[in-house]
Amino acid sequence: MQLRIKIFLLSIVPMTIALGSVILTVHNQTVKLVKKERDLVESTYLASREAELRAHVTLAQSSIAPLVKDAINPLRKAEAMAILDRLEYGKDGYFFVYDMQGTNLVHPRQPALVGKNLWDMKDPFGDSPIQKLLQATRDGGGVVRYYWQKPSSQQVAFKLGYVEPVQNWGWMLGTGLYLDDIEQALQKIDIQAQANIRETEVRMYAIAIVSIILMGMAGLALNISDNKESSAKLRYLAQRVVNSQEEERSRVARELHDGIVQVLVSSKFFIETAQLQLENRLAVANQETEKTGGTETARAELATKAVTAELQIIAPLKRGLERLSVALMEVRRISHGLRPALLDDFGLGPAIEVLVSEVQEQCSINIVFSTHGRPCAIPTSQSTSLFRISQEALTNAKLHSGAANMRVKLVYHRHQISLSIKDDGKGFDLQKIQTNTRSGIGLRNMRERMEGLGGTLKIYSDDDGTEVQAWLDTATAN
Repeated sequence: MQLRIKIFLLSIVPMTIALGSVILTVHNQTVKLVKKERDLVESTYLASREAELRAHVTLAQSSIAPLVKDAINPLRKAEAMAILDRLEYGKDGYFFVYDMQGTNLVHPRQPALVGKNLWDMKDPFGDSPIQKLLQATRDGGGVVRYYWQKPSSQQVAFKLGYVEPVQNWGWMLGTGLYLDDIEQALQKIDIQAQANIRETEVRMYAIAIVSIILMGMAGLALNISDNKESSAKLRYLAQRVVNSQEEERSRVARELHDGIVQVLVSSKFFIETAQLQLENRLAVANQETEKTGGTETARAELATKAVTAELQIIAPLKRGLERLSVALMEVRRISHGLRPALLDDFGLGPAIEVLVSEVQEQCSINIVFSTHGRPCAIPTSQSTSLFRISQEALTNAKLHSGAANMRVKLVYHRHQISLSIKDDGKGFDLQKIQTNTRSGIGLRNMRERMEGLGGTLKIYSDDDGTEVQAWLDTATAN
């Protein structure tokens, strides 16, 4: 599993879940707090209004108390009703009076109701507000909630009423206030609370998004850093492997040159010396035979014996020398392939030129080699890698391309060196080769060599041929 996916699964996903849970919890708790606050405001508001209504009714009773005490005088009721009819407070504050049978005696805002019995009057919901008020009065007075037509708007509204009995006259004295004002106040509280909840959620979402982005950026930076570090380590290891291979090649090449080649050369020298000595002895023997004279038959027998000796001794020596020469050439070829001496003695250009000449001798491809720019000294690791890339590309073209022409171009730039090898062969499926673990080892080796040195390798292949391009930066090379 890739590192970025691990970071996403192990950090961002749990953090997103945690932030989502926090946001959901905060939202639920905020809604609960808002509801509690609304209920508290409503209960407090209603309690204050109930106390206010109780105070108003007490004030009204005080205003007619002297008249109630003189209940025997029939004129006192009329005076008391006149006083209550004139008492007002606020926009819709007034007092009403009913007898215990439900007949309205005083109603400043709706005088048409005066004298009417409203016992059976129903509100829009089927309840009888007058019966509820009278029942509260019989119970000694108190708060009653009911629906009534609001005088200022002529709309039925929920009303909070407070009633108390006037015992001497059998009256119900009361007042009330409409709760739509309370509802409006509570709606404002709800609207403000919802706005606060939305603002809080927006801030939390913003914090969550910023946190996730920052964590993602941190993870990306860590991923990039780790990738760079891993790539650097891989390049270092690849370069170490390549250097080790080249060192081993050089060691084997030196061993072949300084050991086996010298032994073979020495053996060839001794065999050549032995051959020369035998030839000299045969020549001396022939001369002695001629000097001693003898019959024609004797000399013929001696000549036959000499030829036979030459065939039996000198001919195998000649064949051995030929095979020894072949072995010596093969060892030198292997030594040259392992580590070309030209690369160390004369540099990259001449070494590639010799390589091109050798490949051209082995196949029928017309290969043109050219160098451009001013040759300069480059590190051994770079020259070796470019030489090996040339070697691999030329070998692949010789074996698989079926090309008739090839071009090898080495260019020395100011701070860079580039190598291009192009043929007009049949090409190959680059994607298939790169994804096949059993083939394309040479291409991977070329790419790893370039990556190990911080260079670039590009391969293009189609029906018109194949081109290998390699670049190395010589300005920062060690």
